[in-house]
Amino acid sequence: MELADDPDAELALGGIETLAAPKKAEPWMRPVELLAAALLAAMMAIVLANVVFRYVLHSPLVWGDEAASLSFIWMAMLGAAIAVDRHEHLRLTIALPLFPPRMQDVLDVFGRVAVAVLLLRLLPEAVSYAYEESFITSPALGLPMSVRAAALPAGIGLMTLLMVLSVIRTRDWRAIAGSVAVIAALVAALWLARPALAGLGNWNLPIFLGLIVAGLLVIGVPIAFCFALGTLAYLTFASHSPVFVMMGRMDEGMSSLILLSVPVFVLLGCILDETGMGRAIVNFLASLLGHVKAGMSYVLLGSMFLVSGISGSKVSDMATVAPALFPEMRRRGHSPAEMTALLATGAAMADTVPPSIVLIVLGSAAGVSIAGLFTAGFVIAMVLLVVLAVLARWKARGEDMAGVRRAGLGVIGRTALVAAPALALPFMIRGMVGGGVATATEVSAIAVVYAFLIGAVLYGGIPARRIVPMLVETVAMSGAILLILGCASAMSWALTQSGFARDLTAVMAGLPGGPAIFLTASVLLFLLLGCVLEGLPAIVLLAPIMFPLARTLGINDIHYSMVIVTAMNIGLMAPPIGIGFYIACKIAGISPDAVMGRIWPYLVALLVGLAVIAAVPAISTAFI
Repeated sequence: MELADDPDAELALGGIETLAAPKKAEPWMRPVELLAAALLAAMMAIVLANVVFRYVLHSPLVWGDEAASLSFIWMAMLGAAIAVDRHEHLRLTIALPLFPPRMQDVLDVFGRVAVAVLLLRLLPEAVSYAYEESFITSPALGLPMSVRAAALPAGIGLMTLLMVLSVIRTRDWRAIAGSVAVIAALVAALWLARPALAGLGNWNLPIFLGLIVAGLLVIGVPIAFCFALGTLAYLTFASHSPVFVMMGRMDEGMSSLILLSVPVFVLLGCILDETGMGRAIVNFLASLLGHVKAGMSYVLLGSMFLVSGISGSKVSDMATVAPALFPEMRRRGHSPAEMTALLATGAAMADTVPPSIVLIVLGSAAGVSIAGLFTAGFVIAMVLLVVLAVLARWKARGEDMAGVRRAGLGVIGRTALVAAPALALPFMIRGMVGGGVATATEVSAIAVVYAFLIGAVLYGGIPARRIVPMLVETVAMSGAILLILGCASAMSWALTQSGFARDLTAVMAGLPGGPAIFLTASVLLFLLLGCVLEGLPAIVLLAPIMFPLARTLGINDIHYSMVIVTAMNIGLMAPPIGIGFYIACKIAGISPDAVMGRIWPYLVALLVGLAVIAAVPAISTAFI
């Protein structure tokens, strides 16, 4: 993800540190980057070949899915290593400024040492997992499954080496020695306390999967490694399950065929940024609506709605729309704080518009139809768009429109002509998936080819020198996302095996009020999780637990999905914790303090929309 004003600027935020320009990337990692980019390209080619052979030649490639899965898991693990090399793994940083500068440095070293210890512990388990898989042969390609599973030790080995080098290069020997001593003391104390911990039963869950994970998040350890450290500690000190089981859970969590669309849609977002297709949509809407009261607010919301349907990424959406609209909005007297508040809540509104990566992951984790989620997501986003537009119009009742002219029909026609190919893309994605023409993965590959060709012909194309870096950026971003999913899957499995899911089921079943109370509790839970965690880990952690509960109460899967995703997105943008809020402020170049007071009316409007969505299931299910 790049900032529109400075493509090389690091996106380091008050709430989250996410994708950034490389920080002293290791020169010897260049072949790994090229290999990972080649694997992404190969995966794309295989998916496209599957489409051609299945729908055009009516002769499906029986080995296609296996080959794509093989490329995918290797790309994901190498991408996770590249993200370590580039310091691009997602981590919370909201609490770090509360510590003195020296303490921040010490905590940073401690976090690196803890991750290095984690990886060193998991590496032999990953090797054993790959060896065990050698006794299984893939049905179509006839290859030992160890060829695929070897991606785990390869990726973990690379991450281990990079993290150890990262620790050494801090040259803060006192902090390194102190961190090693503290970790060794904690391990020894927990090992000696194993008999006592065994007697605590499920009270170990808040200790290991609550306090430890939360503490690591607070000190800035990347989210994926927080989940893995908490799970490793729980399995080692409070469970009889072997650590080996983590490898299988991580593999399963990262390599579902549905998730193949994640890197492809990430690549689609990069193409959108590079070609300027999103800007063409913004220019068209501005020519159409810019002359009416609240017109630029409508343009901002409409642009977020349509651009989100192309990129699937909130950060990409905001980084595309903000620089195109904010200068004109400032000229018309809009407050920068007000614009940023609308930008943030518009991103929350648009996250259900296909191709939403959150919806794809949710479909994979909960076993819900992607086509159904995509269809319902459009409708839900429209409901939220309406409530935000109504509020924006009320706020603009005193807007000075002097000097604002209606665009001529010629201007509207020209901008519409330029934007038409880009405008067709989100509807093509929704129509093909919702109509059952192709899977989300296949549609994502088709959309990339369409965007690349249209971008090359009509929007200036992508410079050749940017293609490989764009592929590498996609791989690193996807690797970081998929590692979170893998580690969250392992943690979710630990929660389930502990009996937590059974106990939670009993508690929720005993609540008075039936489905209404369950939905209310779910909204509150995902509002809170949205504040603390980015959406993907929250979904993977709780979807396997919450969806069976919802089904037992007769709540439709699609309806429940829309309710929790909307709640999570609202929480993501809610200050003072919501990490998406800080992303919006960073992209807009404004202090969070200035925006904090302005965003609450928009959040209240979204909550009103959420209440309507939760109360009327037909809004989510009428068109599926």
